[in-house]
Amino acid sequence: MSENVILHVRVSPRARGECVGGASTDANGQQRLTVRVSAPAQDGKANKALCSAVATALGLPKSAVAVTAGEKSRLKTLTIKTPDARGARARIEDLMKVTS
Repeated sequence: MSENVILHVRVSPRARGECVGGASTDANGQQRLTVRVSAPAQDGKANKALCSAVATALGLPKSAVAVTAGEKSRLKTLTIKTPDARGARARIEDLMKVTS
């Protein structure tokens, strides 16, 4: 049985390379995982790259990660379907501690 994990991210498109790690705080005080993708923010390319990068970082298939809010914004909410929600949350916490 899979569970959903909600993840708030700040994505940087057109980065030099893909990087999942680090944290930022938005204007509302919300902690967000920082994700850099090389794809441009046009035609959903950055969103696809974002989902792929997060899925890879969590050891999940790409289809397990979906953008559920902020489709055209740098600040996004992802829903992650995983059989191990506790493990996914622990991995996300570890990723947020990474310094770039």
